[in-house]
Amino acid sequence: MGIVKSNLAISLDGFSSAPGQSRDEPFGVGGGRLTEWMFETDLPGREGDAMIRGTWSDGVGAFVMGRHMFGGYAGEWDLSWRGWWGEDPPYHAPVYVLTHHERAPLPMEGGTTFHFVTDGIEAALKQAQAAAGEQAVSIAGGATTVRQYLAAGLVDELLVHVVPVVLGEGERLWDGLGGLAAEPTEVIASPTVTHVRYRINPSG
Repeated sequence: MGIVKSNLAISLDGFSSAPGQSRDEPFGVGGGRLTEWMFETDLPGREGDAMIRGTWSDGVGAFVMGRHMFGGYAGEWDLSWRGWWGEDPPYHAPVYVLTHHERAPLPMEGGTTFHFVTDGIEAALKQAQAAAGEQAVSIAGGATTVRQYLAAGLVDELLVHVVPVVLGEGERLWDGLGGLAAEPTEVIASPTVTHVRYRINPSG
């Protein structure tokens, strides 16, 4: 069985999205600044960013994500909604979506199938690990989902992309995680983001 890992872009004050998340504003109003670096990796001085972006899914055999990361809205499913990514999502592996509302599996192009799990984070992880085999499982986000897995002691490695902006409010990663111990194992800096990889020791 492979490790369980996650990577998430956050602001200096620890938010992974701003208020006002919607289908038009998936990171909230102003939260798109957290991902701008991902589209600038060909600029001078961004070699580290390009390496991080190009390898963060290496060795990943399945993903887990929260309902809002897939849908951007709550309540019953609008079955016409097939995610943010078009018909060929970037995952190319099974993706397990945490939700309170049942939905049939959604096969997409490129090997991605979204499975909708209604019985909690441990059940979703168990299904993802079975699908991944010896490969890793990635907890894809958002912050609430990653925080739940961290609090439950189910994450082995966390890669945080710290963007030098202050959002002030939104969905915060670190709330409720007092006592969590994280050992930095890699730091890569660029003009617009600092990548810090942590080995997680939930018991402190």
